[in-house]
Amino acid sequence: MLGIPFVLCTLVLVALGADATSRSCGDVRHAYAAKGFALAGAPQHEIAGEHLRVCSQGYTCCTLEMEERLSDQSKMDLQSLLEETSSTLRSTFTSRHKKFDEFFLELLDNSEKSLNDMFVRTYGKLYTHNSEIFEDLFSELKRYYTGGNVNLEEMLNDFWSRLLERVFQLLNSQYTFGDDYLECISKYADQLKPFGDAPHKLKAQVTRAFVAARTFVQGLMVGREVANRVSKVNISPACSKALTRLMYCPYCAGLPELRPCGNYCRNVLKGCLANQADLDPEWNLFIDAMLLVADRLEGPFNIEAVMEPLDVKISEAIMTLQDNSMQVSAKVFQGCGQPKPAVMGRSVRGVSDVFNARFRPYSPEERPTTAAGTSLDRLRTVWRTMQHSVIDIKEKLKKAKRFWSALPEDMCTQERVSTPPESEQCWNSHTKGRYFPEVVKDGLTSQLSNPEVEVDITRPDTFIRQQIMALRVMTNKLRSAYNGNDILFPDSSDEGSGSGSGSGCTEGCTTAQLHFPQSTEAPIAGADRSDPRPAEGGAAGTGSASSSLSLAAALAVAALLLRWR
Repeated sequence: MLGIPFVLCTLVLVALGADATSRSCGDVRHAYAAKGFALAGAPQHEIAGEHLRVCSQGYTCCTLEMEERLSDQSKMDLQSLLEETSSTLRSTFTSRHKKFDEFFLELLDNSEKSLNDMFVRTYGKLYTHNSEIFEDLFSELKRYYTGGNVNLEEMLNDFWSRLLERVFQLLNSQYTFGDDYLECISKYADQLKPFGDAPHKLKAQVTRAFVAARTFVQGLMVGREVANRVSKVNISPACSKALTRLMYCPYCAGLPELRPCGNYCRNVLKGCLANQADLDPEWNLFIDAMLLVADRLEGPFNIEAVMEPLDVKISEAIMTLQDNSMQVSAKVFQGCGQPKPAVMGRSVRGVSDVFNARFRPYSPEERPTTAAGTSLDRLRTVWRTMQHSVIDIKEKLKKAKRFWSALPEDMCTQERVSTPPESEQCWNSHTKGRYFPEVVKDGLTSQLSNPEVEVDITRPDTFIRQQIMALRVMTNKLRSAYNGNDILFPDSSDEGSGSGSGSGCTEGCTTAQLHFPQSTEAPIAGADRSDPRPAEGGAAGTGSASSSLSLAAALAVAALLLRWR
């Protein structure tokens, strides 16, 4: 009889010993609840883990439902971490795009006000009765800048033709001119050069400056859209499993406070963000092109050099016509025929009566305190602010190079994400200890040897490829703008393409000066150079840059620019 109590006692002791050695899941429950999950069903102590699909099937603190919830949480954590890491880049493009756009439009408004104030002061009613010519000029410049299908060269030619017709009639007010005669006058404009070299010079300056400004702000918009879109990661099933093992299998192993090893984190994120890394070569070329166009905006394509003295240049052109009015009129009469005299009773005035004052810029000591001076001062203040904006944008752009390939490193070096590479007190994918595998290289093709994430390198992410193509198209446009040329490009206000205007070369310009400088940095490993680049400095409007682009590329860029304003 003594044997039975002895056996029962032994069984009780064994049971008590089992409970004593079974680890508590208290820390796991606390960490699990901190994530916002209900604790119903969460084990108090470790249980057998044969039900788990991702984490180790040994003793565990996770039920299958917990593992599934933590798996979903890992995907949200990656998206949140990516958005947080890229927030500075995205906000840079968003805020600088908005700021540059506002400054440029304000610059145009103040330039128009300055011209209006100066011309009212100088020409009085002669200007106000013909002011729609100048209003149309600024309206078309704004429409071009904001994405309109405006041919700058044709628009400026039309402005000078209309101005010639009006001024010629004022200079010859003793005659009457019909529409056919005025059209004949315009035909002689190139031969007579009634305004001197002003139309040619101003056309070149305006075209280069506006092409550069519009392309630059479009580049900021494209950079913003690409950054926003690529920051939304498409997580594959293989990546999801790797993320769960990285972030939350320590929970199931009863080690919720244990952070992943640094190199383990890098391998997982290099696998999950392999397609983003492939964006980097084209992204770097895009940033280089943006920086060079920014240099143009600061230097030879300086918009201030065009807009501030615009009223002076146009007035001097009018005075050139006045000075040569007799010769110009004689040649027009010879070519177009003698006009009909004005009807009796019409005011017949001489040239000196019509233009009774020459326009001249004010010297500093006699600058007016009227609206004219105020507008000019405001114009210069806006320009100085805009110059500072361009300098600021350049500094921000320089920091944006190699952003996408550096994402895994930037994300994993955060202290709350993983430990330093040499640490042994970290999660190495199955237990606490050092992580030994090598870190794989960047890009899709390098993931063939990734020990943590199974990546199908034969299936690139189509969405990322579209962003790569959008950057490629924008880079080609920036290359052209750097040389002062515009190329065919989708815009938002018309179904047609861009203006294709401007040769971008004034007197003294050589072929060598039109060469787009190559980056001085070493080529990035894995960069795709198989596609031919367009001929640099090519004629505008030829569309040669788009000959090698697929339909997907055109659609991708069109989608980006549909939001352009």
